[in-house]
Amino acid sequence: MGCVCCKCCHKSSSSATAAGKMINTADELLEIVPIPSHNFKLECAVLTKRGYYPDTPNKENQDCFCIKTSIQGNPNVHFFGVFDGHGHSGKQCSNFVKNRLVELLCSDDTLTEDPAKAFNSAFSITNSELHNNSEIDDSMSGTTAITVLVVGDKIFVANVGDSRAVISLKEGDHGHIVAQDLSQDQTPFRNDECERVKECGARVLSVDQVEGVKDPTVQSWGDEENAGSDPPRLWMKNGMYPGTAFTRSVGDSIAEKIGVVAVPEVSVVQLTANNPFFVLASDGVFEFLSSQAVVDMVDRYMDPRSACAAVAAESYKLWLEHENRTDDITIIVVHVNGLINSGVENGVEGGSSNSMQLTEVKPDVTPPRSEMFRSVGSNFSQVLHFNQVLLTNDQNPNVEQPR
Repeated sequence: MGCVCCKCCHKSSSSATAAGKMINTADELLEIVPIPSHNFKLECAVLTKRGYYPDTPNKENQDCFCIKTSIQGNPNVHFFGVFDGHGHSGKQCSNFVKNRLVELLCSDDTLTEDPAKAFNSAFSITNSELHNNSEIDDSMSGTTAITVLVVGDKIFVANVGDSRAVISLKEGDHGHIVAQDLSQDQTPFRNDECERVKECGARVLSVDQVEGVKDPTVQSWGDEENAGSDPPRLWMKNGMYPGTAFTRSVGDSIAEKIGVVAVPEVSVVQLTANNPFFVLASDGVFEFLSSQAVVDMVDRYMDPRSACAAVAAESYKLWLEHENRTDDITIIVVHVNGLINSGVENGVEGGSSNSMQLTEVKPDVTPPRSEMFRSVGSNFSQVLHFNQVLLTNDQNPNVEQPR
């Protein structure tokens, strides 16, 4: 869910390399990449799909992603990120943030000792540098970011915006899979975020309220999953802009004035044998699919490539059933294979097998940051092209049929 003001984006190059390097190619098949890890194996696939936008058929995919293995030469530290650009310069913003954020994390000596501190510093510096970049106009453009840092058998999640990370949890003797959100969407649907941006001067209204179709004094929009296509957005006191449907992003220098910040919410979870996989995806996936629905679909496939393709296809289909366009869609699926519990059950020492502790590391939120209507622009009837990265020592993967 983005801003009402975006028009187009710009082309940018992409690249892919072997293990230990950054992987961020869009719309092409990647080779298998072996990845060392703590005491288990990771297997990963990623798909990014340009949306369909009939009014702007040549609009580029403003989503991008990054996977970097063996950070700082450490075989137990790996990075995964999805970046959802928005606005006229959305593609430039998402690519700039993707590249610079990872550079800063890789050069931070405190990364493994204090990942939350490293994340906060990297986001802050990246945001400032984006503002000061003379080649990118981020006044009404920016990007959200959902990122996961694997350090040994712990994962640190840093989120800015309304993309999402979800982990699967096996519950009970029958191994029923339950979705556990690793991040909270930062939108005006959240009371805490809504009040925070109001204190910074934002008007929070839907488009119909701003245009006088609905009563602007009614500050109740339901919940995010059932609100329809007219969510609450952020507006200047005396202006019909920027119209962001999120309360945090990187870039969006005008929206910073009304509280849209680049400060990430950081949380940590310990992986166990009861966490078979986790997922990162842009909000193009979650617009019409719940976290549980996504986890249920991924669980049907042994091969993460097939899981990515299935989720993307279902997301695209649902978009076109509800609207005459789709959003850009990006999803990363990471399988966790062969992990043996080490006295910690689902993140809680001595805890039950059907609970999981998500520990949030809270920084000070200092004003101000935003998001805009994401775009679209191709037909899903074409052959589905997707990016896949297999992070495993198995050099012979096969695309699996549903289980």
